[in-house]
Amino acid sequence: MNLPLEYKVSLMDMSRRIISVLFAALTFSSVALATSQAEYDAIADRIKPVGDVYLAGSEPVAAEPTGPRDGAQVYGTFCIACHSTGISGAPKIGNAEEWVPRIAQGKDVLKNHALQGFNAMPAKGTCMDCSDDEIVAAIEHMIAGL
Repeated sequence: MNLPLEYKVSLMDMSRRIISVLFAALTFSSVALATSQAEYDAIADRIKPVGDVYLAGSEPVAAEPTGPRDGAQVYGTFCIACHSTGISGAPKIGNAEEWVPRIAQGKDVLKNHALQGFNAMPAKGTCMDCSDDEIVAAIEHMIAGL
């Protein structure tokens, strides 16, 4: 077949491209076939959703406490946001200057303020599922060592 030279060159270029694409496809498919199930499982574990979507009308899933929480757990979950920074006048943990006047009023006053709310502090510091003993434990944790 007598084709002009320019067609022969373009056919050669096209042949090279087809061969390159086939080679790349073969290479990448062999890598995919060589991936073990353990690697697929590890990838699936890394990209799995962190939580679930709550749809109105469905039963919400909430973790139930496994037992009473200690003061450090309650503080670290509910109190730390305000009592580590002093937001809205909250006494900072470990700061004797801020706690001494409050402690001088008596531990019953501290307990009542924590349970019922006081100034900017909401009742139970937003820990509605905390028992009174857990709230007291959080107070003891914050004033320990003063």
